[in-house]
Amino acid sequence: MTDPILDLRAVGLTLAGNAGPVEILKGITLSVGKGESVGLIGPSGSGKSSLLMLLGGLERASTGSVRALGQDLTAMDEDALARFRRQNMGIVFQSFHLIPTMTALENVAVPLELAGVRDAFARAEEELRAIGLGGRLDHYPAQMSGGEQQRVALARAAVPRPAILLADEPTGNLDGATGETIMELLFDLRDRHGATLVLVTHAPELAARCDRIVRLQDGTIAGEDRRATTLAGVGE
Repeated sequence: MTDPILDLRAVGLTLAGNAGPVEILKGITLSVGKGESVGLIGPSGSGKSSLLMLLGGLERASTGSVRALGQDLTAMDEDALARFRRQNMGIVFQSFHLIPTMTALENVAVPLELAGVRDAFARAEEELRAIGLGGRLDHYPAQMSGGEQQRVALARAAVPRPAILLADEPTGNLDGATGETIMELLFDLRDRHGATLVLVTHAPELAARCDRIVRLQDGTIAGEDRRATTLAGVGE
């Protein structure tokens, strides 16, 4: 793989626990190419979400290096990490994390406003209409269903056109039909904007949509599977 978008080398993560230090991740080495979609799977406690947080610079590696778009995240301070995320990453969480006092339109416009984009609200409206929420622009999170709130969260993550899209259990709080809709939207956003996608999921059908599945067990990579179509496409 040439010039990976995301590149982890011998990464470890140790956090303080009630009974002493807890080793969450151990010697993780992983590269993700431009435009690739990678699903992180494994049992609860295997380190999937922690790995995603490291990729997003939301947790700092205890050992090893984490690089994104050629930049060393482990060498950045918190302000630099925040700027890097704002310019290059979109992150979607299981619990939506919408601002309750803002409408759907305002929530989606936030990252653009922070970046000083002049037509922030016009672009936010365009993104919401593209995912079928044109009739919900002025609604607050409490006035929307869980599926609609997750759609708003997806639009907010995608509207800055990030090079990297990270998703942590994006369908985890939703029923099957709604989760299927969110899954289609997630991959549509990836395709429309050409982002590199890494997602954590317990849903086999969602993981199966990815170019590559990385299986975690006890804080280590236990194995990887790549879709046959992807293998044929790259001649591996």
